[in-house]
Amino acid sequence: MSFQLPKLSYSYEDLEPNIDGKTMEIHYNKHHATYTNNLNNLIQETDMRNLSIEEILRRSHIESPGIRNNSGGFYNHNFFWKILIPTKKFSNPSQSLYNVINKNFGNFHNFKKKFTDTSMNRFGSGWVWLCVKNNQLVIGSTANQDNPIMYGVECEGIPILGLDVWEHAYYLKYQNRRIDYISSFWNIVDWKMVEENYNHATIKKQ
Repeated sequence: MSFQLPKLSYSYEDLEPNIDGKTMEIHYNKHHATYTNNLNNLIQETDMRNLSIEEILRRSHIESPGIRNNSGGFYNHNFFWKILIPTKKFSNPSQSLYNVINKNFGNFHNFKKKFTDTSMNRFGSGWVWLCVKNNQLVIGSTANQDNPIMYGVECEGIPILGLDVWEHAYYLKYQNRRIDYISSFWNIVDWKMVEENYNHATIKKQ
């Protein structure tokens, strides 16, 4: 199996002004492409070459740091692109999803605050996740390119929403103002995809 860089469903500029086109172009064509190419090179002579990315992630804790970092980088970015939507197509969560979030966090404001606080408190590079764990929604963060599918991470579970807080994801536009990047992120979340992820995760757990 050779992993491929996925085709984006929107143009680099479609997320502006929340994420600028130049950042998207570099993020996708340089960073994500590098993780993809490195992963293929690292597994081509191993027994992992015919595994799915999820299977590779689940055994990454016993593999080399290179396989862990690049399999995570490949998967995380695939996931991230899918939960973003062009600025002009933004819509709010459905009432059904609101109800699930309210049940787990009290209200939508509390959810956004906890997710934002977790994003701001992620020291250095990493990701912030909303996950399904034991049929509950939980928020957590992972360092570097780790993710909830890997064993032994803080937010082990099934991710339904994720935010890249590596500086390369926002530095050209926001410099050191991570909080502004996080605030803009809410304007381009594809809540329909988040709900699909949630439904898929809860079905898998049954």
